[in-house]
Amino acid sequence: MADEVNNVAEALKFMVLGMGVVFLFLLILVKVVELQAKLIAKYFPEDAPKTPATPAGNSADEEQRKVAAIIAAVTEFRNKKS
Repeated sequence: MADEVNNVAEALKFMVLGMGVVFLFLLILVKVVELQAKLIAKYFPEDAPKTPATPAGNSADEEQRKVAAIIAAVTEFRNKKS
């Protein structure tokens, strides 16, 4: 009976040791990836996307084109449906 208890205790020790090693490895992995992300962001920053400035006069014209396209699409859909 004492031998079985000793085996169970030994198994629990190995389980805790194994889980501790895995946890420590994952913790180190997370820290290394965070450090890598900081280094990459520091030495290779992303350029902000350049958006072309549109004149104010074009927005009304663009809006009318969108409305015309929507009306044409709805009309075409209704004609095909019936």
